[in-house]
Amino acid sequence: MDLSFKTPRELQQQLGVSVRALRLHKNLTQRELADKAGVSLRALASLENGKGSSLETFVRGLKALDAASAIESLAPQASFSPMALLKTPTPPRRARKPKRKSSP
Repeated sequence: MDLSFKTPRELQQQLGVSVRALRLHKNLTQRELADKAGVSLRALASLENGKGSSLETFVRGLKALDAASAIESLAPQASFSPMALLKTPTPPRRARKPKRKSSP
């Protein structure tokens, strides 16, 4: 599924559907998960419905579902190879302004 064409609203709804599916898979009610996560029932319901939840509510929910490792897939670490950097040509350098000659 290509998510790059989805609006932020659609992405929030997709995240909410995923959190709801995880909660149901763990056989938890919204109230039980909200209590376990330390958030209000309303905040959790907003998260699951994709209606503008805070990042903290999202993270608390994932931790309570033992799914905090999912955060790594949301924001993967950038990796680079030092050897690949050596093989790439150096970028062009900015030209310096000519130095002014001082008047005697």
